[in-house]
Amino acid sequence: MNFIALQSTDLPPGQRFDWWCDLISHDVAPTRITSDHTDDVRASAGAMDLSDLRITTMSFPALRSERTPALIRRSDPEMYELTLITGGETGISQAGKDTRMHAGDLVMWETSHPYDGGAFEGTSRAIILHLQRAHLPLPGTKVDDLLARRMPARAGMAAVLAHYLRSLVRQASSMALVDVRRLGTLTLDLAMAFIAHRLNAQDRLPPETRQQALRVRIRAFVEHNLGDPRLSPAVIAAHHHISVRYLHLLFQRPETTLMAWIRQRRLESCRADLADLHLRAHSIKDIAARWGFTHATDFSRSFRRAYGMPPKDYRHSVLDSR
Repeated sequence: MNFIALQSTDLPPGQRFDWWCDLISHDVAPTRITSDHTDDVRASAGAMDLSDLRITTMSFPALRSERTPALIRRSDPEMYELTLITGGETGISQAGKDTRMHAGDLVMWETSHPYDGGAFEGTSRAIILHLQRAHLPLPGTKVDDLLARRMPARAGMAAVLAHYLRSLVRQASSMALVDVRRLGTLTLDLAMAFIAHRLNAQDRLPPETRQQALRVRIRAFVEHNLGDPRLSPAVIAAHHHISVRYLHLLFQRPETTLMAWIRQRRLESCRADLADLHLRAHSIKDIAARWGFTHATDFSRSFRRAYGMPPKDYRHSVLDSR
């Protein structure tokens, strides 16, 4: 199993708060937790291991979480906790800074300094990427500048990382174990690229990490612009301030070219729409145009080559069987 999910409701109400405290102390770091919901904590957690990395998902009620100097002396895993808030409102104080976060924000704290955090009314949710300090090729004093800072994840590298973390958690249970472990390097590269970008220290990253992060950014850009018929290597390269030649080198694979991959993703998107009952009233031509195919004949030929039948026949075979 790639993703382990736990829920407090699997236990009697009187045991749930102690269970939650023990889980946080073991999965994150020893922490003092207080709450007005100790009689019946409704919380859940999930975890997945990516080689040397670990990702945790959490859902919890209003509470306060403190990591004191005494608890640090007792045990310190020396971790940065890079966290995406996916629901509710939370706050944290560390290194002389205080911040509040909402869904769609990234924030980071670390286990070697005291902190005081909490969640407010309602249910809060988060995805936490646990990063060992030793894994980051950046000075700790520089990285510490990001502690307890709200970092909106609505655009740029932050949006790429947030989208990746959500997708990874969503797909974890359907992935093979070998694939999950391979994603450890990619996840670390993306996290390092995000942190270095925030610190304007990209030149401190290994070349492979910069290239990996650039590939992910380009893929996200392509996915977002699949419906634009003007999408081309020249447009992609210009948007990312690289040459077309370097773009092709980044995506050099023996089995396919960059444009072949883009065409494949467009066809897959068309196929999904053709099988969607909610889009039955939309013409095949409109669906093709929505995903960047400007010529109906070219689309029909490409679809038949990929899936063994014309798009009209495919649509009938799928929708009529429901």
